[in-house]
Amino acid sequence: MGFFEKLKAGLAASGENFTKKLHGLFDAFTGANDDFFDELEETLITADLGVNLACDTVEELRGRVKSKGLRGADAIKGELAGILAGYLSGDTELKLETKPSIILMVGVNGVGKTTTIGKLASSFTSQGKKVLLCAGDTFRAAAAEQLDIWAKRSGADIVRHSEGSDPGAVVFDGISAAKARGADIIICDTAGRLHNKTNLMNELSKINRIVSRELPDASRECLLVIDATTGQNGLIQAREFGEAAGVTGIVLTKLDGTARGGIVFAVANELGIPVKYIGVGEGADDLLPFEAESFVSALLR
Repeated sequence: MGFFEKLKAGLAASGENFTKKLHGLFDAFTGANDDFFDELEETLITADLGVNLACDTVEELRGRVKSKGLRGADAIKGELAGILAGYLSGDTELKLETKPSIILMVGVNGVGKTTTIGKLASSFTSQGKKVLLCAGDTFRAAAAEQLDIWAKRSGADIVRHSEGSDPGAVVFDGISAAKARGADIIICDTAGRLHNKTNLMNELSKINRIVSRELPDASRECLLVIDATTGQNGLIQAREFGEAAGVTGIVLTKLDGTARGGIVFAVANELGIPVKYIGVGEGADDLLPFEAESFVSALLR
């Protein structure tokens, strides 16, 4: 099953996703009048695009409909698809060109970060890559144990210390082990929460400095995991983590739940951070490399 089919299946599991609302709006289409555009704007806002982006989208669509003389529902829906896809034009490919390359995983607790790491590890090992997991979240009880389970499941190596250890020391040891063992990819878990936000961001900055010192020429990705069901809070998280950790891409999880999906467009448009993976289920193969046009098509068809 390809990206489009998996995404459609995942979205179908959601009883509140805005795909159904959009379908209903276009199915009942009687003309590109003010009522139609007002309802579309409301639908986009409830889809978590945010008020400003939803308003801009509708105004852009209104202008295109008028200038191109569009009348039919399918033509207008196609124009909307083009506008939405334009918000997602960033580079979605992971840049992992060195040996080792390193991926830092960041995000608040509860977004599915550890599970995402496990799914990434499974994907890379299935491609014949040698993967080392680094259990850098030493503050959350059982975080290292969960990562250890995924290491065994995926066939990856793991470096972990005892709970409460210095995360920077774990990352340092993980990098050393990766060099010694000839690992292709290092994936580092990081804390999602300390006793205040400043401490968390300082910890992430410290880990970044260690990576820069120990792997100065390595390809590096910093992926922020966002739970799609958190809506506009995800945009706040992306802004804060982006400042502290140099986020290079977004992983959007739980699109198979009650997610509305519009936060994808808000993050990509307002922060210029591309979405690189989306999660549409619990299985190891349900973490999908992001395809912008297929994503928009799945939402609108």
